[in-house]
Amino acid sequence: MSTAEPSPTPGFLVYRLATKWQAAVDRAVSPFGITHAQYSVLASLRGMTRSGGRPSQREVADRLGLDPVFISKLVRTLEQSGFVERRDHPTDARAFALGLTDAGTRTIDPAIKVVIALQDEFTAPLGGMSAKATAQFINSLQKLLAAPTSDHTHPERSHR
Repeated sequence: MSTAEPSPTPGFLVYRLATKWQAAVDRAVSPFGITHAQYSVLASLRGMTRSGGRPSQREVADRLGLDPVFISKLVRTLEQSGFVERRDHPTDARAFALGLTDAGTRTIDPAIKVVIALQDEFTAPLGGMSAKATAQFINSLQKLLAAPTSDHTHPERSHR
């Protein structure tokens, strides 16, 4: 009988990498008074509004791959903290258009620099952000994220 542990599955490794990254970002952005999830919303808004646009909550949710209800809660918290403002959407009466406040911009800009440095540290084992191995890793992750997934929530029930 072998005592060797089975090789970890891709799903397990992706989960571990995601939780490692989330914990690292949480630590890195905590001095700015935000969490990893709040950072993700603020950094996405920063990128999406650079050209003057005001994305809807749905657009931010879609960009991050998060549930719109979760984004709504995050935005509400960020609004109460003075980092985000919600306005009526100019073309959709059911939606809010989001923007960063001056305080939001003053918070997210240095936080982004810290997270960029963290990315350099995180990818150092692959040769850094400009390495071919990192580009291949990013490409592989994008392929996995773009692939459709089936609903396998309760496959045993379909055999009854």
